[in-house]
Amino acid sequence: MRFFSLRQTSRAVLVSMGMSAGLALSFNAQAATTSEPITPQEVGSTASQDNSARLTPANSTDGIIALVNDNAILKSDLVAAITQTQARAQAAGEPIPNSAQLQSDVLNALVLRELQLSLVNRVGLKPDEAAINQRLAQIAQAEGLSSIAALQQRLDSEQTGSYANLRAKLIEDAAIQALQQRQIANRVRISEQDIDAFLASPEAKRLNQSEYQTIHVRVPYVDDYSRLSEAQRTQALTVAQGLRTRLQAPNVDVEAAMNASQGSYPIPLQGGDMGFHKAAALPTELSSEIVKLDVGAVSEPLITPEGIDIIKLANKKASDTMIIPQWHTRHILIKVDELQTDALAEQKVNDLYEQLRQGADFAGLAATYSDDPGSAGRGGDLEWVSEEDMVGPFEAVMKNTSVGDYSAPFKTQFGWHILKVEGKRQHDISEQYRRNIARQALYQRLAPQAQEDWLQELRAGAYIQVLAP
Repeated sequence: MRFFSLRQTSRAVLVSMGMSAGLALSFNAQAATTSEPITPQEVGSTASQDNSARLTPANSTDGIIALVNDNAILKSDLVAAITQTQARAQAAGEPIPNSAQLQSDVLNALVLRELQLSLVNRVGLKPDEAAINQRLAQIAQAEGLSSIAALQQRLDSEQTGSYANLRAKLIEDAAIQALQQRQIANRVRISEQDIDAFLASPEAKRLNQSEYQTIHVRVPYVDDYSRLSEAQRTQALTVAQGLRTRLQAPNVDVEAAMNASQGSYPIPLQGGDMGFHKAAALPTELSSEIVKLDVGAVSEPLITPEGIDIIKLANKKASDTMIIPQWHTRHILIKVDELQTDALAEQKVNDLYEQLRQGADFAGLAATYSDDPGSAGRGGDLEWVSEEDMVGPFEAVMKNTSVGDYSAPFKTQFGWHILKVEGKRQHDISEQYRRNIARQALYQRLAPQAQEDWLQELRAGAYIQVLAP
């Protein structure tokens, strides 16, 4: 399998097959296309249309090109972004001239990004460091490197500070995605009645708990979609159509088909045989395509902001029910934060563990000492927990703890824990599964308009002035 990786550092996110929030993956790449471009009517002044007014490294001095609320976009920022766009186009064999339209498009994307980053800073969004490290590791792997340290060494050997810039860019992108998810979620309201109506519709008849073996491949773009030339889009689509034709063969060798389709395309094709999975394990836009396919059929090329996707249904296992294991769990949490060091938290949790060993009541200790406000009032009761509901270290300890027993102290990203397993069961969630799929499908349908409305409002409420270069 070839990982869906982030070769261009300006790209929104790494698309991983285990990630279910597919809608979030498209937001950042769409941001530059969902608002109207900057026009002279909404700014103080713009560059003239002749070549002498177009910014280049030769005629640019590091001054302000645009004001966005309290922040400034420098001429050097615009020059760098234009240069990067042209370099990627050049690598793809489709040079883009430094035109007035290119400057307007790139500046528009910079303004939208600045508006969102300002809001990120105001609300204090902080991306998960583990997720950032995972993305860096996948970038390293895509570049044929064995570790993040090797990636850092290569980047900094080419230009000092390159790795730090890449990491900062990924953090910004992840924060923007989290912001957009929050904003869209606040705008899209789906009631239980909406779900009932959807489940009664013909579309819902395709919802089931079957397992699908899919081949999922991607032709990634050479740049952000909003900056692609028509020739670059055509080139990607041509490669995708050729790959689709090859995948239609029975018992196809996927790797060989991808290699044969690669040709002179400058970005490696991605994906492979994803094995069996539930339709719910993929973003809704992909699962909705899978359930339409007969075994052996291949989808038409699917245009996304990150690339062109092709899906083949290799096999299918039908199932009428969905039964999963669940654990009835309690826990005691001792947080590690700015008020409590790791050493102090570890000492406290060890003291509580010793009290448990002396016969103390678990629920009583949790109610008195746990730093988890959501469960402490219930004696640490988390109720019934399913796989992937909890962070990895917690789940691993929970699965290895016998019913009626409690664990030794262990640490997660939230602090130090002791957990107790009160019971274990096999639970039928078929109806819950169907309702969740219906909610996702409705959300996917409503979210694009909600996103566009939000970006328009964000821009309309901002002070934006573009200055002549």
